[in-house]
This record gives sequence, structure tokens and C-alpha cells, in this order.
Amino acid sequence: MNDIEISSKALMDDSVNIALKLGLKEDDITPYGKNMCKINYTKVNDHERYGKLILVTATNPTPFGEGKTTVSIGLADAIDKLGLNASLSLREPSMGPVFGIKGGACGGGYSQIVPMENINLNFTGDFASIESANNLLAAAIDNHIEKGNKLGFKKVTFRRCIDTNDRSLRNIRTNLYDTSFDITAASEVMGVFCLAKDLDDLKERLGNIICGYDSDGKQILAKDLKVNGAMCAILKDALNANLVQTLENTPAIVHGGPFANIAHGCSSVIATKTSLTLSDYTITEAGFGSDLGAEKFFDIVCPLNNLKPDCTVLVTTIKSLKYNAGVPKDEIYNSNPEKVKEGLPNLKIHIENMLKFNSNLVVAINKYDTDTDEEIEVVTKFLGENNIHYAITTSYKDGGEGAISLANEVLELLKNSNDFKPIYSLEDDIFTKINKVASEIYRAHKIEYSDIALKKLQKISDSRYKNLPICISKTQYSISDDSKKLNAPLGSTLHIKDVKVYGGAGFITILTGNVYTMPGLPTTPNYEKIDVIDGKIVGLS
Repeated sequence: MNDIEISSKALMDDSVNIALKLGLKEDDITPYGKNMCKINYTKVNDHERYGKLILVTATNPTPFGEGKTTVSIGLADAIDKLGLNASLSLREPSMGPVFGIKGGACGGGYSQIVPMENINLNFTGDFASIESANNLLAAAIDNHIEKGNKLGFKKVTFRRCIDTNDRSLRNIRTNLYDTSFDITAASEVMGVFCLAKDLDDLKERLGNIICGYDSDGKQILAKDLKVNGAMCAILKDALNANLVQTLENTPAIVHGGPFANIAHGCSSVIATKTSLTLSDYTITEAGFGSDLGAEKFFDIVCPLNNLKPDCTVLVTTIKSLKYNAGVPKDEIYNSNPEKVKEGLPNLKIHIENMLKFNSNLVVAINKYDTDTDEEIEVVTKFLGENNIHYAITTSYKDGGEGAISLANEVLELLKNSNDFKPIYSLEDDIFTKINKVASEIYRAHKIEYSDIALKKLQKISDSRYKNLPICISKTQYSISDDSKKLNAPLGSTLHIKDVKVYGGAGFITILTGNVYTMPGLPTTPNYEKIDVIDGKIVGLS
């Protein structure tokens, strides 16, 4: 059976019972149908006792998928099977990738969150609310200019968004100025939404969004337009985290969905802290490879929210190692232990990077039926020789049972202390922050700044934004900024093209390479497979 067929046969529990499993009361939730609900509180006390926080990340993504979400779900189910209290904190899928390449983002096989059709398509309407709030601000800017421009807009920097891959919207002309669209997952409002601690914080962050500049170069903020209150009203209900479940009825809090190659790539702070206060073990996931999602989780989300991850799970596959060693796509399923060995430098870099954060580390080898014992042995021998904890997981095929060994490895490591620390301090100057991530994580030996980027960074160094974390926008396919440089391209040059201050979200985006905030569709988009037949959705995976 394919993913959607498996999910359609799921024996889902009523959302009330899933809430009760977390210690919530029926009055604490608002049902969205029978199997989805929202948790009716957005304020989480920073001083409450938290459970253990486990981050799942991976090596650089390949066309075959590494299975971070599948492993995350399987790990939560496995911990639950061991009689312990676990929950997930995951991102919501964007319909851009759903209709573009991925076809869905709810896990796969027997390791899924459900109801997967609803979660992949509109869910509880959070993305629509974020899009509406974003575009209300864009409309307010244009209306202000049309009605006299008292604030003196000379340049508008805020952009509209839509949750669809549409390369035609990268450059557009309105009746007022040239601009472009972002995909919703890359919008600043998404960043604000995911980093807000509560409604008051949300309103303040929305008000601090930079909309543009006047003729003197002075910033014009959303609160100057008196629109942030209305934006907050649109987002009020959306800010409550969504509660669903796995195929094995483990609670899953699914909320927010920023991309990790062009944003910070983690579920909302509210979702993560809610999970931490309601369960003893929270499994969360960071987007793309550890050089993107994990780094941003550790360097942006954690310092700003007093979070200290207790363990990192680094997912890899035999296919990804062979792909990084240059094996062609049509040969990737052929047994080739020698090429697996040649791809190990990529895994080694990700291991070294994660250990720099002083986090307890487990490598999860996500095993497929096409993997041979000889190929698996190459990886386990390498990990054993380097004293790296590891486990083989088959949660795609076996659900939680297939991740029991991983769960036991994680639980054993959690007995150790973990002196977590980010790569840089927020007090470091911005050039130091960039240099530390570039050299320590991307392994670059040189950084080249465009004139415009250098000018903006020098200005930021003397501004109130100087202590913000940085969010580097970079290709996900390589640790460098060149998507074609696979495996371990040490000593590369990081090319910084532009810089943008996200004053509302509270980070500075550093733009490198050719990373678009509005993706395009592939030659054969996944929407060609999706249909409704006899009243049932098909083609999602």
C-alpha cells in the first residue's frame, strides 16, 4: 500500500482522547472535526518544568529523501511503546512542495501523522491566515501611498505572499512600484508567527516589521500604519497550536512551517514549548540538512527562548551516501559498498558540526529494503571506530517497533548531562557571526561580500539590530553555497549577495547563492498525480 492508502486505514482516536493523553481537559481544546483540534492557550510559562527536547536533523537532502519526518514520528511512537510520555512538535506542510516535488510532508509508510489529507491540504487554515495577514499589510502600504503618503514612503521593501510555487511572481509590477511575491513559508509573517511567544508578543513583532524607507533612509514600520492590531486579529486563532496524532495515536503538535533554506525551518515556539510542558519527551524536527535547519534551531530559536536541546538525532541513508559519492540516480539502488565509503565524508562533516554544539548525538541509519548488509556494515564500522552512537531504524516499514533500538539509544544518552551552547553569541558583531557559521558549519575558508551586502552589514553593525541572530539563506544540497558541490567541499568561498533585516521576526537574513524566496515548479509537478476519485483524494504521499 502507498502512504495515502495506509493513512486511510488508520484507526484514529478522537482528538479529545489525544488531548486527555497529554493531560489537557476537554475545555482546553477546540475541535476541527473529529480528529484535529487546536489547544486553547498561547501563553507558556518559561519557568515551568520542561521535559527532554530531542532534535531530529539529517545530512544534506538528496532526490531520494532521507526520512527525517518518518524517523521523528517513529521515534515518538517507539518511546510511547516503551511506556513513556512522548509527543511530537512538527511543522505544517506548505502546499508549494506538496504540489511541486514532495507530494506531502506527513511522514511515510507506517510512520505518519494523520489525517494526512487534511494536514497536507489547508489543515486548520493557519497558512491562509498568515497569507491574509501578510497581504493585508501589503495592501495597507499601497493604500497609504495612494491616500497621500504622509509617512513619506520612498522605497517599499515588504512583499506579498502566496502558498504556491509560482516563479512568475518573482518579479511583478504593481501600479505603484516593482516588487515580488514570497512563498508563504518564506514570508516574514511566518517567521513572526513561529517565533512569537503569545498574542502580545505577536502583536509587537508584527508592528516591528519593516515596510520600507522614506527619502532620508528612515525605516517605516507596520505599527506606523496602525495595521498590526488587525493583523493580530487575523492570526489570533491560528496562533493556537494544532493537535493531531500518529498512526499509533501518539500526540503530535503541528504548527507553523518556515522553510530552512530561506527561513529558520522549525515548528513554532508555542508548539515546542507546549509539547515540552505536556510530555516528558518532545521530538522536534529541523528542515533540510543539519547545516541549515539544525544550525538555525540551535543559533536562533534556542537562545531567544531559553531552550537547551538534550539530544540530537542525525538521520542518514545508504542512498544519500552513494549520491554524495557521485553515483548516478539510475544506479543508486545497486549495491556498492565502495561508493558508500566514498560518501562518508559528508556524514562526517554533519557529525562534527552537531558535536560542536555539545549536544548528545545519535546517528539514525534509515534503512531501506534495497540496502545490503555489506553497505550497512560500511557505515556502522565507521561510526563504531569514531565512537559515535548509532541505531538502525525501519520505522517506514515497521512504525514505532522499527525505531525501538533508536529510542533506547536516545534514552540512554539522555542520562548524560549536555552542556549545550550555540556557535556564536548574540553579542558578537554581525561579521563575527557570519564568519563563525561560514567557517565552523559550512567549512568555508573565504567570504566574499557584494558591495550592497557590505554596505548594509556595516550599517547594521551600528544599529539596534546588531545583536539579532543571523539566518543564512543557502542551498540545501551542499554544505557550501554551490548546490553542485556534493559530499565534503572543504575550503569553499561563501558568496554573500544581499542582507535583509527582519525586524519583526527578530533575525537578519543573509542571502547567498541563487536561493529564491519564491520557488518554481519542476518539469513534472506532483500535482499531476493528485486527484479526487470516488470522493477520495489520491496521489498524496
